[in-house]
Amino acid sequence: MPEEENIVYIGNKPVMNYVLAVVTQMNSGVSEVILKARGRAISRAVDVAEIVRNRFISDVTIAKIDVCTEEIVGNEGTSSNVSAIEIQLSK
Repeated sequence: MPEEENIVYIGNKPVMNYVLAVVTQMNSGVSEVILKARGRAISRAVDVAEIVRNRFISDVTIAKIDVCTEEIVGNEGTSSNVSAIEIQLSK
């Protein structure tokens, strides 16, 4: 199991912010980085993985992709299901 600092949580920031975070970690000697995203950010996580692989670090591979459904409990006790993805990038 990788350490917590090797995880990049994908949200609503521009894609290049996350690409920079991944490239910075890889260049500092980390051999694997995990991208985590939920809901609408899933497509952004896929974009980050592809941009890192194709434009910045060509020897990075996608080691593993996990998809799941997480239950989010909102205010007033309501809950809803949201899709989630983890993309493991390895050198």
